[in-house]
Amino acid sequence: MSERVIHRTEDRRFEFGENWSRFLEVISDTRIQKAEESLKQMLKVSTLRDRTFLDIGSGSGLFSLAARRLGARVHSFDYDKRSVACTLNLKRQYCRDDKGWTIEEGSVLDEEYMRSLGQFDIVYSWGVLHHTGAMWQALENAHGAVAPHGRLFVAIYGDQGRSTVYWKHIKQLYVRLPKGLKLLILWPAFLRLWGPTTIRDFLYGKPFQTWRSHVQYRGMSPWRDVVDWVGGYPFEVAKPEEVFEFYRDRGFRLVTLKTCGGLGCNEFVFEQQVEATKRS
Repeated sequence: MSERVIHRTEDRRFEFGENWSRFLEVISDTRIQKAEESLKQMLKVSTLRDRTFLDIGSGSGLFSLAARRLGARVHSFDYDKRSVACTLNLKRQYCRDDKGWTIEEGSVLDEEYMRSLGQFDIVYSWGVLHHTGAMWQALENAHGAVAPHGRLFVAIYGDQGRSTVYWKHIKQLYVRLPKGLKLLILWPAFLRLWGPTTIRDFLYGKPFQTWRSHVQYRGMSPWRDVVDWVGGYPFEVAKPEEVFEFYRDRGFRLVTLKTCGGLGCNEFVFEQQVEATKRS
């Protein structure tokens, strides 16, 4: 792992690696297959054979693993040391000694580092760039890693107006509190996010149905997912049209769009339409 100076734009931030380590405890072949299907569906491909794949903010390493199993040569990096460790652990479990998958620590905001990586057929960053503290710069640096006619797959929190402002204040407070006091934020948030759904399931005679389906889909328990959501700071958002216009102005064509209509992420796949500047 190369030694680099990584510029930090926020001193107080959520450490995602702890949550990802919990996720690895429940990962399964079914969850990996679902990740593969997600990539194929969004990228509109049946295979990634002979493609190069850059995973910006690899987290657990799940989608890096999915891309590798679909045939891509993969490079994964993350800003969070524990997330890098999670990705390394996943590789050791499923792809030990695989020379087609490299993993290291790095920052999408480090322009020198990003230039050193070169360009890739597919650049992937799901739910990451809005946590850097400099989202638009991160979006800029990410597209520079896309090879001519390559594809960029990003997921960014949608702007929910007043609700976004409310949750940003909650997140700021959470990361500033001592560890022993964080439950004062987590329990009310958990009740706010899961209470109505749980009550509804009971009223319909299907207790915890949404809970069980959530675990199957997300891998994390609802509690760990709430920790991930509440703690996710820095926190920025964008309207779908803002992301679309940003990349359109940089020579990209929108291939796939999946909007969430709530607190989650909008997903975009863009294709590079112009000959990108060769990177030294």
